[in-house]
Amino acid sequence: MLESWSFLDTVESNFRPLVVIELAKGTKEETIEWLTKRIVDKKADGGAQLLIKPLVTENGVENIYLVGASHLRLLLGAETVGLVKECSDHSMRTFTYSSRKTFKHFADDNHNFLTMAECQYIIKHELENLRAKDEKMIPGYPQAKLYPGKSIVRRLLTSGILVQIFPLHDGEELKKLSHSWYGQVKVGYQPLDDIRCYFGETIALYFGFLEYFTFALIPMAVIGIPYYVFAWEDYDKYVMFATFNLLWSTVILEVWKRICAILTYRWGTLLMKRQFEEPRPGFHGVLGINPVTGREEPVYSSIKRQLRIYLVSLPFVCLCLYFSLYVMMIYFDLEQWALDYHKENESNFSSLMLYVPSIIYAIVIEIMNRIYRYAAEFLTSWENHRLESSYQNHLILKVLVFNFLNCFASLFYIAFVLFDMKLLRQSLATLLITSQILNQFAESLLPYWLQKRYNRRMKKNMCSKKTDTDLSLAEQVNMEKEMGTYLGTFDDYLELFLQFGYVSLFSCVYPLAAVFAVLNNITEIYSDALKMCRVYKRPFAEPTANIGVWQLAFETMSVISVVTNCILIGMSPQVDALFPDSKVDLVLTVALVEHLLLAIKFIMAFVIPDKPRDIQVKLAKLEFESLEALKQQVRAFQMQL
Repeated sequence: MLESWSFLDTVESNFRPLVVIELAKGTKEETIEWLTKRIVDKKADGGAQLLIKPLVTENGVENIYLVGASHLRLLLGAETVGLVKECSDHSMRTFTYSSRKTFKHFADDNHNFLTMAECQYIIKHELENLRAKDEKMIPGYPQAKLYPGKSIVRRLLTSGILVQIFPLHDGEELKKLSHSWYGQVKVGYQPLDDIRCYFGETIALYFGFLEYFTFALIPMAVIGIPYYVFAWEDYDKYVMFATFNLLWSTVILEVWKRICAILTYRWGTLLMKRQFEEPRPGFHGVLGINPVTGREEPVYSSIKRQLRIYLVSLPFVCLCLYFSLYVMMIYFDLEQWALDYHKENESNFSSLMLYVPSIIYAIVIEIMNRIYRYAAEFLTSWENHRLESSYQNHLILKVLVFNFLNCFASLFYIAFVLFDMKLLRQSLATLLITSQILNQFAESLLPYWLQKRYNRRMKKNMCSKKTDTDLSLAEQVNMEKEMGTYLGTFDDYLELFLQFGYVSLFSCVYPLAAVFAVLNNITEIYSDALKMCRVYKRPFAEPTANIGVWQLAFETMSVISVVTNCILIGMSPQVDALFPDSKVDLVLTVALVEHLLLAIKFIMAFVIPDKPRDIQVKLAKLEFESLEALKQQVRAFQMQL
């Protein structure tokens, strides 16, 4: 490995741009020279040993730079980040340069052994790990302080010197992917392996979950249609539907774990070792020594952080929850007004007015969710979490708690306080359909329309010479740098989480909820694919082995659905008639059934393995071989002594 680094050249005649670095306008020349030198310098000298050249446009050299790497450099980088590739014997192993010949499809002249997404991930990793040596500041910017071990790229970003870093699209590959993904309306599976090769595992896994969840909703939709058609007002017959709902919500989540394991094993991320997590870019504090790494880095008191969380963030969240409940009570006042108006007039217009309060409330819910999201991001950033994972966990917790109460509090109130099943059905239908329409418009249609307008304007302003390849590259970079930035799968998973709540919590009252969810998800697959390929910049690939904390969120929602459906079953006249004399016996029976169903649910989760048997065997075999190899190394070392 060390010998490989020493002879690796930093100049390659066939330069392939992979990543774009945009610096702020007016960035000082000494800063640019220092940064480009650090990027090109050899690893032994503290550099990244990558290739870089400025983007030349008709206006000359701008503060935009293209970064690439030689084929050998990328292979060595693949070993550094711990990429897992398929071997010739069809097993999955961590790639090492010394054993490169044992990997499937490897050849010295095969530059497609690593996908473009993997190459861009390697470059991002090397740039982020470009660290200060003895520099005290960014050259030309005395206020941008540095210390040994500080990430240079992160300091440039927080100082505003570096505007953005993003990976370039591959026009030909993107065209092929677009055609097979959303270019034609068809009934079939998504090209998940192609999505993974182009966008990485995190995004491919989201689309895999979206596809799986859509297929999992079909049994609920098929069963729900006859309930809607033949038993609309007969809530007694919904007992069976609610019982099926309980089993369904448990089984689909357990089966997903197995499918997720199959996908991530095939993609190699199930075997990837977790990287040591560095402090997030926004983390700040007094300079100190990390006891684990021994490097200098900011240190911030955990007591101060806890005080910020419990004395500021928690009261603010509680205040927002109270405000959400206050808005909910205003909604019920509007419902009563619409009902009184309908009783007085009894017209078609008054019948339509019955739906107006629910539509307005659904719009207000979406607005409040989005405003709260910005407030939650600000608060979580202000709490000054050291690690990105800790930041994400606290942010997700804040957002999930508020969104759950904001979206479902009115439904719980109608069901268990007002006991109005007709209003519950109407409110559930209106909230579900309105939120789906608003999300489709805000997340896909509006950004696509704005991007299309910008692209047309850019093409008119760009030089019309199409024969110059540099000019076409400049056009591509200038168009892509103005595209919106994809902020991750957070909002996409949140939308599915809320949809899962609408379907699992109260769908026995409104069986068509699953039908509308299926229709929405089919269009969601196409609209999300469109925005990934046409609306947003290409995001960096991020290896992942599962859907993370969202698995726990969905499982928590399924537990809550057991409780709500048991109570709905207990409230049905059919069950109520079995206990004409004692309501206490009814409550105790419902509680007993609820506990039994929860026990069955947890037993099913325990009995159904998270990984298929063949994958368990393969993982155990790899672990055994690793231990044997380690023993041999120890024996060889002892013999030398």
